[in-house]
Formats: sequence, C-alpha cells, structure tokens
Amino acid sequence: MRTTAFAATALASAALLGLTACGTSGSDAGKRQAAAAPAAEAAPYADLTGPQLLEKSLAATRKATSLTLKGKITEGGKPMTLDLSLSTADECRGSMSTAGEGRFELIKSKQNAYVKADEAFYRGAGKGDPKEETDAVVAMLADRWLKTPADSPDAEEFTGACDLAELLKEFEEEPGKAKKGPVTTVDGRKAVTLTVPADDGTATVYVAAEGEPYLLKAFQKGGTDPGEITFSRFNEPVDVTPPAAKDVVDLAKLG
Repeated sequence: MRTTAFAATALASAALLGLTACGTSGSDAGKRQAAAAPAAEAAPYADLTGPQLLEKSLAATRKATSLTLKGKITEGGKPMTLDLSLSTADECRGSMSTAGEGRFELIKSKQNAYVKADEAFYRGAGKGDPKEETDAVVAMLADRWLKTPADSPDAEEFTGACDLAELLKEFEEEPGKAKKGPVTTVDGRKAVTLTVPADDGTATVYVAAEGEPYLLKAFQKGGTDPGEITFSRFNEPVDVTPPAAKDVVDLAKLG
C-alpha cells in the first residue's frame, strides 16, 4: 500500500506551509523591527518583534502534548484534506484524502492501530496489478477497518502521520522575516497576525493572543501549493476508541 508516502506527504505539507522560511535571523530582524516600531503600541505582545513572537509561538506549540490539525492543502497540484488529532503519547485519530487517490481514516492507540480506506484508495494502490486481484482486495477491505498491533511492521505502513513529535520537529527552522500585523480572531480566539515570506508565496500565521501563544492557523497564498491549516484542542485527550468488532478485519488472521 502507498499509505506511508501519502501520510508522510500530508504530514510534511501541514507542518511546513512556508512557516519555517529561512532568511534573516530572529535576533537581527528583531533589532531592526524594534528600532522601527512605534514608541507605544497598544496590542498583544507589543514588546515582541515579529520574529520573536513567531519563535515564542513555535516553542509553545512544540511543547503541546496533543493537538488537532485540520485543513486543505495542495500537493503537486492535487487538493488534500486533513483532519488529525495527535498526541505525544503516540495516540492518533483522523482522516486524510487527496483528489484522485481516495480517502483513509486512522485510529492508533498504544495497543493497536486501525486504518479504513475507500475503494478509490485501494484501486489507486493496485495500479499495475491484475484487475481480478484489485477487485478482490476492494471487495474484502474497502470501507472496513484493518487492525494490527501498534508496534508491528504492518502498523508502520500506515501510521506515519501519527507521530506528533516528528511533526513538531518541522518547526525547528529559523522563523525568518516574520512581520506583525493586525489583531484578529480565529474561531473566536483573539490572535495576532504574522506574515512570513516563503520560497513559494507568502505564509500568514495567527498566534493566540491570550493564554499560551499557540499557533492557531496558517495559510499560504500564491505559488503552486497553497493551503490552509488550523490548530486546536491543545493538550486535550485524543479519542482512540476502537471501531466496532463487526467492522474490523484483523490482519493477523489474514495470514
């Protein structure tokens, strides 16, 4: 199955979205922005420059024990939809789909991993195989949950998107030339706008203005791969309730 590549692509695209565009270091850019800033700025984080605020936000987001990311991105010209809840306890639940390649859902607990893919996904994965074989796979597995132990090699084939620690590593780059913008709201939460030059377009980032300065939303305009991702449910439990037994195919019993 091509699930690993699919999941890895989704994960990397969601994490990056132009947020880590390299450029002027935070310290140098910060000094210049501080010098140019108005003497009095009645806004959240008025004492921080754009690069400093982005650094602070990424640091807070990296410390989260869990989060949910949702959004739509474009990868290689194809729209992709993400809805994933992940935790540092290696728990995960969500779905991913991409145009022309189908949709799959994931549930991963400390004990077991489950994946459910639709017919389009299995037919795409079976390209080049005899039609009779692909038809048999679709008849047996499409829209049913596959179960395997969470630490098994089979699980690794489709749980690459469940590694929150790996996702957050993508935020370790220099935040670059982030510039502060207006205060707005994201899903009812007050947020500070930051714009970040990216290699392919411009990324806009929204940082929570109250409580922990979590990254709340990011989108990229322009370029070949625009997209938008929202982040929520920080430090909340991830629901890894297994699917009903009648809907599950145990890979260990397939031989």
